[in-house]
Amino acid sequence: MELRSPRFKQIASTGIILLAAIIWGLCFVAQRSAMQHIGPFLFNGIRGFLAAFALLLIVALVWYITLKRKAPTRASAPPVSMKYLIGAGLFCGVILFFASNLQQIGMVTVTASKAAFITALYIVLVPVLGLFLKQRTNWNTWVSVGVAVVGLYLLCVSSGFALETGDAVLIGCALFWAFHILAIGHYAPRLTLLQLFGMCVIQFVFSGALSLVCAPLFDGFFVAVPLTLGAVMNAAPELLYAGILSTGVAFTLVAIAQRHAKPTPAAIVMSTESVFGLLGGVLILSEVLTAREGIGCLLMFAAVILTQLKPQEPSELSWKSQ
Repeated sequence: MELRSPRFKQIASTGIILLAAIIWGLCFVAQRSAMQHIGPFLFNGIRGFLAAFALLLIVALVWYITLKRKAPTRASAPPVSMKYLIGAGLFCGVILFFASNLQQIGMVTVTASKAAFITALYIVLVPVLGLFLKQRTNWNTWVSVGVAVVGLYLLCVSSGFALETGDAVLIGCALFWAFHILAIGHYAPRLTLLQLFGMCVIQFVFSGALSLVCAPLFDGFFVAVPLTLGAVMNAAPELLYAGILSTGVAFTLVAIAQRHAKPTPAAIVMSTESVFGLLGGVLILSEVLTAREGIGCLLMFAAVILTQLKPQEPSELSWKSQ
């Protein structure tokens, strides 16, 4: 197969996105494990700044290579003003703050495998919320919503019809991830690739700063661990994985791969992060799913794939900063 052929580029891009999905899925294990050492807000505060640092290094590398080749950067959109870029970054950063911290708070009590599938609900919620933005929705969206509701019921609601607090928090987290995807989908077409990276640096820093402010005020309500440098050092492996690999590197891989990958297959591959989250929780953390929860996971995964089986614009895909 010709290395420069469109077919080869599509296959290579799909492989890159699959690698990112594996990184994102295993990040649920890191997030769950870190709660033994530090609180959710402190975790996301440090993670945000690590992600911004990693992305800045990647942007600097891309800029250096571009200058060395003396080739102009490809712009998919005309440059926007710095005021617009900062405003977009701050707005997305606020949404990211709520999405990431609700997820982390939920994972204090919910297993990594279960959290991965509840969070995957965001892919179903995106087209549903799109109705309020006058976006067209196909029949398969409504079928997928019904399947997802049944899956969530089996996954989250006990035989006594009680929804656990952590489950409810993660459903709220999925809602904010859906808001985040819609927000990125609104801004991305107006930005060049480097501007998009710049906006993400801003959102990571702002979300991280808000989280650090909240850490001494609220972390004590969720975990009984000291707010010390030693505790941070104990969680260093998880922080480095979540901040640099899961956010900085995986996000960049997907951004590059989506230049050649077809939208629908790319979205389906991205959604497999929930499967890798399940595998990571079972194999690494020795988590156990009941038969009821296992069926719920399968239904959630089916809903995630079904909702993607329609033509979509690249901007609708998951730019989730996991």
